[in-house]
Amino acid sequence: MALLVTGSIGIDTVKTPHGVSENCLGGSAVYFSVAASFFAPVRFVGVVGCDCPFDLADVFKGRDVDLMGLEVRNGSKTFRWAGSYHGSMNEAKTEGVELNVLAEKPPVVPAAFADSKFVFLANTAPALQQQLLEQIHNPTFIMADTMNLWIENSLGDLKGLLKKVHALVINDGEARLLAQHHNIISAALAILDMGPEVVIIKRGEYGSMLVDKKGNYFILPAYPTTNVKDPTGAGDSFAGAVMGYIAKQGSADVGVLKSAMAYGTVVASYTIEQFSLHGLLDLNKNAIESRLGLLKDLITF
Repeated sequence: MALLVTGSIGIDTVKTPHGVSENCLGGSAVYFSVAASFFAPVRFVGVVGCDCPFDLADVFKGRDVDLMGLEVRNGSKTFRWAGSYHGSMNEAKTEGVELNVLAEKPPVVPAAFADSKFVFLANTAPALQQQLLEQIHNPTFIMADTMNLWIENSLGDLKGLLKKVHALVINDGEARLLAQHHNIISAALAILDMGPEVVIIKRGEYGSMLVDKKGNYFILPAYPTTNVKDPTGAGDSFAGAVMGYIAKQGSADVGVLKSAMAYGTVVASYTIEQFSLHGLLDLNKNAIESRLGLLKDLITF
């Protein structure tokens, strides 16, 4: 079924203990769309400036990603992010951010996309996420992402958004910050009280966790890879595979969500093994299914 994503397209500079990738393609919507396209057709909504050096049509060539919602805005500059990873590489240190086009009005959702049933609001200002959501008619399942910047500076807008979405995906540090609870279970329950029916918490090398309002809990370890070169985009790839699988199944019940998280874990494990998008662009469905089988073996007893 139709899956729409809206989020950032970025020019990234990333430094890790394994090297530096300068001015590479990034952005939440880009990582999400590549990951989701292994499972379902994707409707892409995003905006870049006229300085964008990347041809997204070429990037997504051979994938079922509809770029009708891509806007190239004259007189504007593309979002830029620079960050570094150290030690365990569980968290990025932001070295510089230029919001540029992301500080302007959001892109328009094409009329042909307005009937999308599954919607992912990738990380951007919650006020913009709400404006984009208002352009979608009767979606079946909406998941949103956020980050500490919006929790600290746009909390009112974020809480308004949480009342309008079915699920929130968030990392453990951000969950604690949003909920004002150090215990991660207490944090998840507090977030559920803010509106969403489901909370999925990303925990880096420790995996992920689901809690919902029906009392369901699910904890999944990360796939045990030792080849970690660049964690950038891992969370967006995880979310892309999760939502792609949900859209493919046409359902977001707890059984589907559990399987979706397993696929998300596997796809993210490939993302982190190369810089930028290369781990995803070199991937195929057979490799995903192979690693999923290994993950099942690891967690079965």
